Parts: sequence; structure tokens; C-alpha cells
Amino acid sequence: MNSGLLAQRRFAPFFWTQALGAFNDNLFKNVLLLLLTFVAVPRYGWDTGLLNNLAAGLFILPFFLFSAWGGTLADHLDKQRLVRRLKLLELATMIAAAVAVWFELFGLLLALLFMMGTQSALFGPVKYAILPQHLAATELVKGNAWVNLGTFVSILLGTLLAGVLASLEGALGRAAIATSLVAIAVVGVVISLKIPAAPPSATGRVRWRPLSGTWRVMRDGLAEKKVRPALIGISFFWFLGACYLTQLPAWVKDVIHGSEGAVSFLLGAFAVGVGLGALLCSRLSAGRLELGLVPIGALVIGVSGIELAAQSSFVGEQLTLVELLAMTDFWRMSTLFALVGLGGGLYSVPLYTLMQLASRDERRARMIAANNILNALFMILSAVFGIVVLSVMELSLFVLFACLGWSALVVGVALLMRNPRPALRLLIFALIQMLYRLRCRGRQHVPATGPALVVCNHVSFMDALVLGGACPRPLRFMMDRPIYENPWVNWFFRIAGAIPVDSDRRDPGGVRRALEEVSRALRNGEVVMIFPEGRLTPDGDVHAFRRGLDLVLTRDPVPVVPAALSGLWGSWTSNKDGKALTKWPRRLRARVLLVFGEPIPAGYSPRRTLERRVRGLKRAADQSLSRKLGGPI
Repeated sequence: MNSGLLAQRRFAPFFWTQALGAFNDNLFKNVLLLLLTFVAVPRYGWDTGLLNNLAAGLFILPFFLFSAWGGTLADHLDKQRLVRRLKLLELATMIAAAVAVWFELFGLLLALLFMMGTQSALFGPVKYAILPQHLAATELVKGNAWVNLGTFVSILLGTLLAGVLASLEGALGRAAIATSLVAIAVVGVVISLKIPAAPPSATGRVRWRPLSGTWRVMRDGLAEKKVRPALIGISFFWFLGACYLTQLPAWVKDVIHGSEGAVSFLLGAFAVGVGLGALLCSRLSAGRLELGLVPIGALVIGVSGIELAAQSSFVGEQLTLVELLAMTDFWRMSTLFALVGLGGGLYSVPLYTLMQLASRDERRARMIAANNILNALFMILSAVFGIVVLSVMELSLFVLFACLGWSALVVGVALLMRNPRPALRLLIFALIQMLYRLRCRGRQHVPATGPALVVCNHVSFMDALVLGGACPRPLRFMMDRPIYENPWVNWFFRIAGAIPVDSDRRDPGGVRRALEEVSRALRNGEVVMIFPEGRLTPDGDVHAFRRGLDLVLTRDPVPVVPAALSGLWGSWTSNKDGKALTKWPRRLRARVLLVFGEPIPAGYSPRRTLERRVRGLKRAADQSLSRKLGGPI
């Protein structure tokens, strides 16, 4: 994933604003916990467990009270102004926190933790609702990947800095903590001034109704059929993450027999894994929403979690981080924690993107608010789950981690069985990337939603795979029935949603049945691909489009996206120098260019017009490849 978005004003200021917010949030929260544990408890004799649970409750409670209100505010106000006001609220909170740290006012610090939770609850909906207004649909996966990476790295750095600052003694430590909190908040406010305008998507009055508003937002979010899977899926990720991170100190103490340094190291491994998973998701998605990564991510979490639970306890007492780093078993365990995080990155980024794309503009922030509320519920459920397994049932951490791993594995397998097509499409894309140096242009011309027809020249038997893997949306495609019914590959074509077609000469009514299936797909809002030439080109040129294209568009007038492939003529799957598939492959990793043209509106796409468009795109693609290769292709 390149850093192009980070150089653009429409994304960079917001990215750094939210990253600094997450950094300061975790710095303040962890400094507070350390001060309570190592200063307040010994000084006043308070109960450590009660204080930690009280702090967790004070931080989570605002998500129930204010998330719904935050979603409504984000829908009804300019998100740019809302972000700035929330950053000013953060600054005011941090100034008060600096005073409380300096004078060691622990009661005030707990109250300010509630304020910081409130700021986070209000910022959450606008955090993801603003991205679709500043990024194209093909950039959302990359934008979400950067946001996830920035968030988890900020969490890690904030946690580590909290440990460093809390270790400083006396006035020096208090001054360093107070200065850091205020300075980071000030930088966040300054950067937020650069965020571009993001006009409101809804109108009307905004009222704060803590209980009824929360219930209404939750009900509305779960009632949206397209959004509901994303909400539940993301919340399951936070359930797993909360379980792992909550039990991490106990795992280090009881299993590894390590010190606080080992906790930070494993937390860093997990955070780096999530960041790498987000980057890998962006790379594999190539600007598309790849829901096939969700079950793959769940499987990675599951396998890694089960293997983590199978590790043995270390031998020794209070092993230092230096001693642990010399042990192979510790590196194996760190790798497994990183793989759990990597699976989480693969799993969560597509779901956040789905939530953004599937939400209506005027309700998007409220859907994100519903997600935040559900996340908080699942994190509370994770605490209850940990108490039941470890305290009530008196089972070990190994059993708890095994339960987490097997639950993720079951979710991954269930998702694959329910809908294998997205994962198959992803594997096709990976295969195409290995076989060819594929470049795509104009993918944004494929409509983000609704039915559409893609028409392309037909060069080789790999064309459908190249188009299916590169298109930003899943494609249904027509193909010859004899090939479709081949027992070796029929299972693949059925999963891929291919539509078999046969000539009336061989199967009377075959064309009619194929056209009816195409019509059903288009009326269901799908994208269908057709090769209007009806056969592989015998000479590399685009040949006359057949009348079947007119029949399809007469039945269902939909937008048509012309496309052209260049670079596959001469491959062993084309008809050059002999019939396709009868020659040995003579080149690997050939340069291939796929170009999508501007869509032609429904009702304005006669066959001759489309043929001219495809010919023009093919000429331009051939010339582009020719310039790169230094001669005719």
C-alpha cells in the first residue's frame, strides 16, 4: 500500500487528527491506571480490582450514553466543524488532567476519564462517516486500512509512553505527564484545522436522549439487512481483541513468568500484526471491497489462536525481557500473537468498508454509532466471558485462549460455507497477479451499486478470470455450456456464478434460459459480464458484436461499461499460432492491461455504439502497452 493518501489534504489531516486522538486517549488512560495502582492504592489503601473495574466502567459508560447522540450530530452537522469542536473538548479535558496529575487529584482524574470516554464516543461516528465524503469508493479500503493502522500503532505508542512517563518519579514525572497530554492535544487541534469541509447529510433538530436514543440507534442499525452483518462481525472482532488484550498481563505472569516488559512486547507484536493485516488487506483488495478476506482473516485468527493455546508454560521465575528474547519459544509465541493481530486486520478492514458503503448517506453516522454501542456491549461480554471461564468454572488461560481460537475458526468456516464466492474471487485475483503483470485503469467507472453490464473483447480463455478478479464488484459471466459442464471445473464455475449458454441448434431454448438468468441477475442488482463477439478472436482484433447483446438490453436497460483487454493475444490460451490450449506456454508474467471506459447510461447503448467504444479502448490499450514494451504487441 503506497502512502499517496497521506500526501493529500482530503485525508492526511484527518488521519493525523484521529491518530493523535487515539494516542492521547491511551496515554491518559494507561497513565491513570498506573498512577492509581502504584500511587493511590498504596497511599490510601484502596482496592486495586475495584479501581480498575471502576475505571473501565467510567470509560465504557459514555459509549452507551453518547454514541447515539454522536451519530445524530455527525449526520446533522458539518463533520469538519464537529471534529474541531471535539478536539477542543479533548484539549480542555487534557488541561484539566494536567492540573489533576500535578496536584495528584485522583478523583478528578477518574471523572476526566469519563470525559475522555465521552469525547471518544462522540468522535467515533464521525471518524468513519467522514471518509466516504472525502474518498472515492475505490479508495475506502485503503483509507480504512490506514486508519486502522494509525489507530493500533497509536494505541501501542500511547501505552508504551505511559509506562515510560509513569516510571519517572516526583515532580519531574508529573510535569512530563502533564506536558505530554496537553502538547499532544494542542497538536491535534492545530492539525484538525486543515480538515476539508464535510457538509451534513441530514436535516432537523438534534436531541440527546441517552436511553431511548441508544435503543433506537441499535434497533435501526440491526434492522438494516446490508449493514447488520458488518456490525455483528466488527463487534465479534472487538470481543476477541478485548479478551486477548485483557488477559495478556495474566498470560505473561502465569504462562511466560515474565515482567512488564514482556507485556509491552507482546502488545506491540499484536498491534504490528493488526497494522500489517490492514496493509495486506489494502494490497490484496486493490481498491475493491473484498469480503473474501473476512473468512480468511477469521481462519488466520482461529489457527493462530489454537496454536497459541497449545504452547507450554515457560520454566523460570520473573524472567526479564532480555532473557525472554533469547528464548525460541518466546519468539514463537510473539509470532502467534502477531498472526492473531494480522488476521484481525484482514478480518476487520473489509467490514468497516462494508458498513460505510452499505449505509445510506443520511444515516451513515448513526449506523457507525450503532456499531460503537454494539462494540461496547461485546467488550463487556468479553469481560463476563473471562470471569465465567477463569473464575466461575476455574479453567486455565489455555482453555480460554483455545475457546477464542476455535470460535474464530468456526466463524471462518461458516462464512466460507455460507458464501464461498467472495473468497474464491480473491483467490482468482491472487492467481492472476501471479500469472500476469496486470494493470487496470478506469475501475471507478463500474457503478458502485445497482445493476450493470460489462462488455469486453474476447482474446483468450483467461479473459473471464482476469475481468472477474480485477473488477471492483463481483461479476457474473456467460460461458459455453460444454466448458461449464466439464466435470473437472464445474464446481468452480458454479461457485463463481457463471451462466451457461448453448446454441439453439444444440439445445433448443438454451439461449432463452441463459437470457432469463442474466435478467434475474441484473434485476437483483448484480454486475454481468458479456463477450459480445461470442467467441475467441481468431486474429487479435475486435470482431462484430452479436445481436444477443441487444436482446439483453431490450429486456433490462441498464448502464453498460465498455472494457478492453490487451496483452493476452499470443498467450497459450489464445488462438494465435494455433488453437487455444493446444500449445505450451511460452511466456510468464506477461504485461496485461485492462481498461474500463465510462459507462453508457441505460437505454443509450446500441450494439454498434458499444462495439466502437470497445474498439477504441482496445486501440488505446494496445498503444499504451506498445510504448512500455518498446514495440508492437
